[in-house]
Amino acid sequence: MKKSVLKWFRYISYMEGISFLVLLCIAIPLKYAADQPQMVTVTGMIHGALFAAYIVAIMVMAVLYRWGLLRIAGGILAAFLPFGPFVLERRLMRETM
Repeated sequence: MKKSVLKWFRYISYMEGISFLVLLCIAIPLKYAADQPQMVTVTGMIHGALFAAYIVAIMVMAVLYRWGLLRIAGGILAAFLPFGPFVLERRLMRETM
């Protein structure tokens, strides 16, 4: 069971990280440079859903692997940093292998 949850977390982490980078690097510049605010609307909704799934995944991992508050806070903080979910996921893969 732990392996399947870890695989699920990895997938969600990648998708959330990619959606954040697309929002920051593509949608927001298009909004201001090309006057296309709909890009942020669509990308922002997708990113919001993936962010919620990421937070749920963090909580599932915290329960399953008995994380402390510091690790949970670090996992949540990673979602607010560009490339943060990728770094967190890589560290977790090293620790669990």
